[in-house]
Amino acid sequence: MPNRLRSTEEAYAALGGAVPELPALVEAAEGAPLYVVGGAVRDLLLGRGRTDLDVAVEGDAAAVARRLGGEVLEHQRFATAKARPGGVEVDLAATRAESYPHPGALPEVRPARLEEDLARRDFTVNAMALPLQGEERLIDPHGGREDLEAGVLRVLHEGSFRDDPTRALRGARYAARFGLAPDDRARELIGEADLETVSEDRRRTELMRLAAEAEAAEAFRLLGEWRILDLDADAPGRVERVAELLAAPPWSGVADRSRALLVAASQPREPVTSLAAARPDRPSEGVQLARGARPEELVLARALGGGWLDDYVADWRSVMLEIDGRDLLAAGVPEGPPVGRALAAALRAKLDGEADGRDAELDVALRAARSS
Repeated sequence: MPNRLRSTEEAYAALGGAVPELPALVEAAEGAPLYVVGGAVRDLLLGRGRTDLDVAVEGDAAAVARRLGGEVLEHQRFATAKARPGGVEVDLAATRAESYPHPGALPEVRPARLEEDLARRDFTVNAMALPLQGEERLIDPHGGREDLEAGVLRVLHEGSFRDDPTRALRGARYAARFGLAPDDRARELIGEADLETVSEDRRRTELMRLAAEAEAAEAFRLLGEWRILDLDADAPGRVERVAELLAAPPWSGVADRSRALLVAASQPREPVTSLAAARPDRPSEGVQLARGARPEELVLARALGGGWLDDYVADWRSVMLEIDGRDLLAAGVPEGPPVGRALAAALRAKLDGEADGRDAELDVALRAARSS
């Protein structure tokens, strides 16, 4: 699907309006060439607002960050630094080239000029730059603007997914978010990506970023279609339904959205399937069934048909007794298991509408304690 893009002049105007700290950033560089790069340029051309900024420095990125001020976080191995002047996060990185000791390894970096830095990136749409000093112009040696406008996802070099297979996950994320489709060669290379060469932590980090997308269901569909992940045909539908549930009461805020969507993409297992199939006759039975389930399991079970879980989330799980163990001890119940059993009986009665008020709760609890 073609994208309508801003002109370079409009992109610069939007950049200046969104990031008033630019003059301070240029001053902090002390003459070192600075460039807005990567996703920031892509989003500026698309007219998508962003408050964070990715800046490449032909020089010492950490020194620029320190002179810029605010909170600074340095990462020497990759020659990067983060600064937060005025509450706006600026990601600074020295322009660099990369090499990979083996497939899936973290890269080894060395200083390089901007042209090499852009050439090392994942896709052409992320390999553009806007200089922050001198003439306002778009640096686009790989045709990223044309690809972005045409809706094409194109890789920069043949070894891209061998070096870093998580780029295939990012490809699905970009394709879903921007309506991009890989060209024939990109599609072939994506199919060769081997995520097993990457650590589980790195895979999960990228999948959590994908799950955070508004278009997560489409991104997971693409991962299945491209055979990057072994997903069943119903996975995108489960992801979409869970996202819908979490966007509205009573489920909004119940579970972390990214974790829940990642769980939804996998084949459902116990206790999810049991919760979805259950039809509790009484609220107390429902509370007993749902107790101990993780939030993401609850919302997935609801997505799979467990409609009773709406009541559990909205009402049942928040029911509290007016009495506690001290009331039972004061009434002569011996300390120990009988107190727990009595309180559990009182809670069941309250959930099921059989104990209304403190006196009724205490009566049920005492009867349960004496009969145990």
